[in-house]
Amino acid sequence: MDPAGDRPDVILVVDDDEDIARFVEFNLRLHGFEVLHAGDGQEALEVIERHRPDLAVVDLMMPRIDGLELTRRLRADPMTSALPVIMLTAKGMTSDKVNGLSAGADDYLVKPFDTAELVARVSSTLRRNKEFREVSPLTGLPGNSRIRREISDRVRSGVDYAVGYIDIDRFKSVNDRYGFVCGDEFISALARSLHRAVVSIGLPPAFLGHVGGDDFVIVCTPSQVRPLTSRAVVDFEKAADALYDATDRERGFVELKDRRGNIRRAALVTLSIGVSLSDSGKRFTDPLEAIAVASEMKTVAKSQPGSYVAVDRRRGVT
Repeated sequence: MDPAGDRPDVILVVDDDEDIARFVEFNLRLHGFEVLHAGDGQEALEVIERHRPDLAVVDLMMPRIDGLELTRRLRADPMTSALPVIMLTAKGMTSDKVNGLSAGADDYLVKPFDTAELVARVSSTLRRNKEFREVSPLTGLPGNSRIRREISDRVRSGVDYAVGYIDIDRFKSVNDRYGFVCGDEFISALARSLHRAVVSIGLPPAFLGHVGGDDFVIVCTPSQVRPLTSRAVVDFEKAADALYDATDRERGFVELKDRRGNIRRAALVTLSIGVSLSDSGKRFTDPLEAIAVASEMKTVAKSQPGSYVAVDRRRGVT
């Protein structure tokens, strides 16, 4: 149950076996959860899009889209990458468990299972998710713990990757001029622009996380950095312009009073993006190191006019 008491947690059960689905649904409802059902992975994606459940219990073997592919797709989409998944497998084979966890499942249950184990796994996974894989209430994107896990996964996999650290230049001027509610609209606009950019570059899937405030992190392949950031910059600047009032937008700056009552001008917002790269010679062993280098490069980007992408060439090139 939701500890805040606002609403019960919503569990999506994805299984083509009606008997098992009904068994799971009955027992979860008995313990206070709300339950949705999908007969296969394709239907599950549609249900998730409409209802945004808190956790999915997913059968491994299903028609159309099976449990592994469904989990991979959920992890590839920034809007569902933090959704906890418990995989159901009838075989109880180590390989199934490993494959499920490798695809991004948080836990697994071997059929047949008893009611107590089912409820315990669901409850503990929900609790861990809320504690360690927090989601930004403003953007719905995964937060710091999930970002670190994503980078760690890429470090372990041995593939080349890039970490981009993004924030809004002169964001304080927006809050000072229009207030924090409007400031949140700029942050949400950036989240949407980054999401569209991540989706547009296709496979392999890039990851998008929200550190907090106007700070975001992307994790992608080195070759995806340029198309992703270029798309995001153009998209965001257009969206941000529309959030200014007509006068500020047309003259290209906002006027603000400092503490002494003096008028100062602040240009319209742009983006600064810092990028750290892995390479085959020397890889980051700690995700915090990759983030720190990207943050350092973001500081370099801020020294340049307009939206700017600064890439750490000391560890490779795109």
